[in-house]
Amino acid sequence: MKLTHYQQFSTPVGWPFFWYAKGMKITVELPDDVAKHADPGREALEALAIEGYRSGTLTHYQAVQLLSLSRFEFDRFLKDRNIYEHAYDVEDLDRDMETHRKLEAKGALRRP
Repeated sequence: MKLTHYQQFSTPVGWPFFWYAKGMKITVELPDDVAKHADPGREALEALAIEGYRSGTLTHYQAVQLLSLSRFEFDRFLKDRNIYEHAYDVEDLDRDMETHRKLEAKGALRRP
């Protein structure tokens, strides 16, 4: 079975940067047993995004774009599959809270 996936990528062009969508076509031949899965195309795409993100080949943003998810949906997607290598953790929260306190002390944050 041949699986064809179309993905839109944004590419900056010129100065100042103007963004346009550029399509890319990827065709993958799947073994018959894999092709019989409920949604083999999505499974292959998810596996690509997971491995690309784990290995550092894809950034969080690129994996999100590949799967057409929001950043929060992608984080949930990873957690649902017990993938925690790059998950936002308590240390990340502590750093963000410290940054927030520093910005607040400088008066750099506006309160509504």
